[in-house]
Amino acid sequence: MSIFIVHSVPGSPFGRSVLAVLEEKRAAYRLAAVSPAAIKSGGHLALHPFGRVPVLEHDGFILYETQAILRYLDRVLATPSFTPKDARAAARMDQIMNVSDWYLFQGVANVIAFQRVIGPKVLGLPTDEAAIAAAMPKAHVVFAELGRLLGEQNYLAGDSASLADFLVAPQIDFFVDLPEWEPLMGPHANLQNWHARMIARPSLRATTWEAVAKMAQAA
Repeated sequence: MSIFIVHSVPGSPFGRSVLAVLEEKRAAYRLAAVSPAAIKSGGHLALHPFGRVPVLEHDGFILYETQAILRYLDRVLATPSFTPKDARAAARMDQIMNVSDWYLFQGVANVIAFQRVIGPKVLGLPTDEAAIAAAMPKAHVVFAELGRLLGEQNYLAGDSASLADFLVAPQIDFFVDLPEWEPLMGPHANLQNWHARMIARPSLRATTWEAVAKMAQAA
């Protein structure tokens, strides 16, 4: 099978989800690094008309939207499978993937992580503490709901990892060194244990911001 090319900004949690699944599948892939300045450029917009990352390129097939990419990889690289066979577990996986995109990222990670990490460290912008404070009530709801859905299971959709885990883990991991980590994660020991379990996986260790930055330099 031909190599997979992943167009992504180093540090993107969405790009990390795709790279982690490729690592889990032991698939041959190449990172085509996209700089934040180039994400709205004509070259990248030809691949993704909405100017986002990641984009997957595979044997002439171009695909964007992280959930679509993850499901595609799980279909064309059948083992190991990260889609539960049980209908309810698969539905839970789908639900949590949407929670990640619509509630964990939108209005929470894209505010707090941006204000704490991306803005100051990448773009040189000052941190807007008021924006963070405004995002925290929703953040508490999201983290509490993820903890509730996880329950006593090892993983978000059951006792084995699913695509939901690989989508959510990079988003949660962005909060680790932030002041908001303890307020958000402290009440949820099960979610803390899940995060530790996920981040210990070789696929997540191989796709940290630092590791992906080195991939970009080596390309």
